[in-house]
Amino acid sequence: MSRLFTFTGSNQGPWVVTATNGVVGETMAEAKRVDIAAGPSPTHGEVVWRLRGITSNQRYVTRTENEQLVAKQVALGRPTSDRAAIIPIRKNAAWWALPQDERRAVLERSNHIELGLKYLPAVARRLHHCRDLGEAEPFDFVTLFDYAAADAPAFEELVEALRATEEWQYVDREVDVRLARES
Repeated sequence: MSRLFTFTGSNQGPWVVTATNGVVGETMAEAKRVDIAAGPSPTHGEVVWRLRGITSNQRYVTRTENEQLVAKQVALGRPTSDRAAIIPIRKNAAWWALPQDERRAVLERSNHIELGLKYLPAVARRLHHCRDLGEAEPFDFVTLFDYAAADAPAFEELVEALRATEEWQYVDREVDVRLARES
């Protein structure tokens, strides 16, 4: 199974882009559609942007937290999940200058894991590490969320709560790309 995922914004793909918003810093060009592929991106259509990230082991979680996440997390791509969001973020140099235990403390004070758990399984998510692929990547992380249209208010609550935390003071670029599955 591939750990590499490629997100391609173009004029083709199963997901229709309903909104692209620059939350912090520079936004991205608007694409009409998005393809999400395990492995390298298929080459088709006019590519507007391409993001890459790899899945990895859980970082910054305790064994108990990991067990809770695994117990509640569901797989992406459920037939009822007709909405999705791709949220790439880049954290500033101050974040990366912190030792790992201090970054974990910021996550704890921000209740990052508890917030995520609160919205599982309605809002499924998968984190992709971009920074591990090299410095040419424009973001440090890409998180893919999917959910049913009926759970859109819960998703909005989740992202609003996360953006209000201490952790988000370290974000210097965030783009929010909303998607709908074409029926």
